[in-house]
Amino acid sequence: MLLIGTGRFAGALLRYEISGWLHEGYASFPVGTLGVNVLGCFALSWVSYIAEYTGVVSEEMRIFLTVGLLGAFTTMSTFGLESFRRLEDDNLFGFGAYIGATLLLTVLALYAGRGCAGAVAAAL
Repeated sequence: MLLIGTGRFAGALLRYEISGWLHEGYASFPVGTLGVNVLGCFALSWVSYIAEYTGVVSEEMRIFLTVGLLGAFTTMSTFGLESFRRLEDDNLFGFGAYIGATLLLTVLALYAGRGCAGAVAAAL
């Protein structure tokens, strides 16, 4: 439990810093949350596949990274709220664009993470 809690602490801090940095200059579109979700999906996929196929990641480290750090880093609940706020503002284009971009880019990031992990695993 300490590993998960420590990972969550670090993941929340990283989410706050990275999403704030990405969001600068984009007041009307949640670029920060989108970026964190894409990066988090890539990282979760990469760590999961590296752990599964290479054995170079211990079970404790896998839990720390996936459940702890990345569990707090990705922000799907924030995604839901930010999507809903576009509906509240009658911004149907923004609503659709945000949901579409999030779904497409996060699935592509998962695919890329798996591919990168496969390349690393093949090299080991």
